[in-house]
Amino acid sequence: MSTTASAGAKSTACHPWLAVTAVGLATFSVVTTEMLPVGLLTAIAESLEISTGAAGLMITLPALLAALFAPLVVIAAGRLDRRWILCSLLGLLVIANVVSALAPTMPWMLAARVLVGLCMGGIWAIAGGLAARLVPGRSIGLATAIIFGGVAAASVLGVPVGALIGDLAGWRWAFGSMAMLCALVLLIHLAVLPRLPVNSSVRPSQFAALLGNRTLLAGLALTLLLVAGHFMAFTFVRPLLLSVSGVGVQWISVLLFAYGIAGIIGNFLAGLGAAHSTLRTLMAIAVGLLLTPILLLALGGSPVGSGVLLVAWGLAYGGVSVSLMTWMMKAAPGAVEVATALYVGVFNVGIALGSWGGGQAVDRLGLATNLWFASALAGLALLLACVIGVGNGKRQADSRAQSST
Repeated sequence: MSTTASAGAKSTACHPWLAVTAVGLATFSVVTTEMLPVGLLTAIAESLEISTGAAGLMITLPALLAALFAPLVVIAAGRLDRRWILCSLLGLLVIANVVSALAPTMPWMLAARVLVGLCMGGIWAIAGGLAARLVPGRSIGLATAIIFGGVAAASVLGVPVGALIGDLAGWRWAFGSMAMLCALVLLIHLAVLPRLPVNSSVRPSQFAALLGNRTLLAGLALTLLLVAGHFMAFTFVRPLLLSVSGVGVQWISVLLFAYGIAGIIGNFLAGLGAAHSTLRTLMAIAVGLLLTPILLLALGGSPVGSGVLLVAWGLAYGGVSVSLMTWMMKAAPGAVEVATALYVGVFNVGIALGSWGGGQAVDRLGLATNLWFASALAGLALLLACVIGVGNGKRQADSRAQSST
């Protein structure tokens, strides 16, 4: 959607911050559903009689499909009211969680995860550009941080909560509880979200046009490297803590909860930093995601060491979503919904490639080798960010030299 269209279709909510919070709950719900198997991987694999690597498909499949569905949903939505699209997708998310909770075999589970992929792509793509339509211009930054705070909270907090429910009542109740939460979020949307009509529909040609935006393409490359590297390791964090760090089963959810709190803090710190210097913030995040897998190998052999490093990992990854989304909005301010759809697509390709590649590495080479691969991808992201920084500095120097002459 162009900036002109957005302004022309700006919605007035009676309680705009309630509406923003509702959208944040939608992103929290869909990403928590996406990430839920991470904290339950071992239990689901044993129950459905599959390998740990094969269980990673529960992350890979919906992420890959979300990458496909994100632009398709935006295009297919046409001029439909975004409020009803969000509500419909939340309804489908309820169904997906119910089917997951009842799945008797892996094919049933994967069928439910296909539906999750549709909801992920659609909700992310629509929600990403709503801040400017719900609050005044001066508050767009904070509203965006809240909406993507839902993503950060889900990525780093949804997993330990799901793991805790799974430990107490079994993994099926974790999905059942998620279905009830999604139903509650749907009711909240119906109560507080205003009408969100659009004045023009997104066309495929707008996606093609953005592929010529070098700044946007650089951001998409950073997205792929950072996200793939993270999920290559994090998809298998539970078996990592159990077998490498010697953490007792009863402490897994506690450590993941600490990771989650650190991630939420990282989200808001990165949101503030990215508003001033997006590239430097992403470079700091890349350094964190580069070092934590290596340090886990060196110092994570004890529960205490792994716990400290897990908190550092959450602090680094918690800022990924909001920082990269800030990059996208700055790169394409006149086509936020299209840029968001591309970002969501690449983000989820990163999740799919990371979790799939991690599964292959874990099954063939072991958990330790997989951590080296994850660190290498973060290193490539840091290298790319440095190259971008050098290029930006050179252009600024050339501009100053021309202006002085």
